[in-house]
Amino acid sequence: MQLSENNTYQIQGISPSELIETYGSPLYVYDGGTIRRKVAELQEAFSSVNMKIKYACKANTNLSILRLMREIGVELDVVSPGEFEMGRLAGYDAGQITFTPSGVPFHEVKEAVEAGALVNVDSIPLLEWFGKTYGSTKPCLIRIKPNVAAGGNAKIMTAHADSKFGISVLLIEQILEVVNRYGIKVIGLHQHTGSDIKDAEPFIQVADILFETAKRFPDLQIVDLGGGFKVSYKPGDEITDMHLLGTKISERFKKFCAEYGRELQLWFEPGKFLVSESGYLLTTTTVVKEDPARNFVHVDTGLNHLIRPMMYGSYHHILNTSNPGGTEKTYNVVGYICETDTFASDRTLSEVRPGDILVMLNAGAYGYTMSSHYNARFRPAEVLVDHGSAKLIRRRESLKDLLGTQDGL
Repeated sequence: MQLSENNTYQIQGISPSELIETYGSPLYVYDGGTIRRKVAELQEAFSSVNMKIKYACKANTNLSILRLMREIGVELDVVSPGEFEMGRLAGYDAGQITFTPSGVPFHEVKEAVEAGALVNVDSIPLLEWFGKTYGSTKPCLIRIKPNVAAGGNAKIMTAHADSKFGISVLLIEQILEVVNRYGIKVIGLHQHTGSDIKDAEPFIQVADILFETAKRFPDLQIVDLGGGFKVSYKPGDEITDMHLLGTKISERFKKFCAEYGRELQLWFEPGKFLVSESGYLLTTTTVVKEDPARNFVHVDTGLNHLIRPMMYGSYHHILNTSNPGGTEKTYNVVGYICETDTFASDRTLSEVRPGDILVMLNAGAYGYTMSSHYNARFRPAEVLVDHGSAKLIRRRESLKDLLGTQDGL
């Protein structure tokens, strides 16, 4: 979101007030240009190797976002049958979709394999089942847990020893025994360390572990290093140095391929990195309450629409787009849910008045996809702004949507 010369905030030339007037409040808005820029940034960082991007679509599954990803050459990583079907509806071939489950019923894996998706096996029991069911007739990846702790929050660290995700690298001999017993066609190894990792060192550490492990598998085509790149949440925030990371990982990958004896494909599966900065949650101030202890700004949204600040303690920069030049004051920005749903504490904003439009940044990932109907509230509409025009990509919900699956009406 840019502040124009006439001191108004805009998304590709369209103001938040125009968007609210047209589509209502609250409102999710995505900037397609930002998504294109983030994809290009990752492609440039790894331009010296054979690299493929698999968008971790759990971050944002709107079909218009998936279609945009397909348009710019990004494939998909999904974690459920629902996400798989959304990918198909967005125009992806099953072969362009990787299914990365986490302890799911085996029938979900069977459905994905038989539909043509490539499955990422995440446990010894699943590997056993896969071998008994398919032998050498179907390829798979194996998700390795490298036992490295890294990430911005304990809830989004996924590669440490106590994590539920993947098969511990310490069980490599057991993995190989199962693979060899059934002749399983393992064409790739995968790992995902976590999210919001800003330093190159954890990525390098897990890459080295995965490259060394990969030497035990003779038929690989793919090494998948997952995602977790740190994005900017506030002005001046530290982020992953993609140029440095790309240089260091590419050097190691080339060395590994030379030792392995042939060129493999390097995969990444970012989610938040591609869509977080593209998204904005626009909301309208309902009440400004000046208490002796602090000032409260109440808005017409809550944890039912954006739960990340309450679940992860995540920071979302907030702008008062209705009064950008106003006197600065300190507020707690809170929602309208009957829970403590504080978006920001002791946050300095331009003076907020009832009716002002506040915009929460970095709302493109794990915003709408983690939303709910709590307090019987409707979920907001979603809008995509691309090439200078705005398009409604999901209508606002109604009572009919809340009651649509209930009997006895």
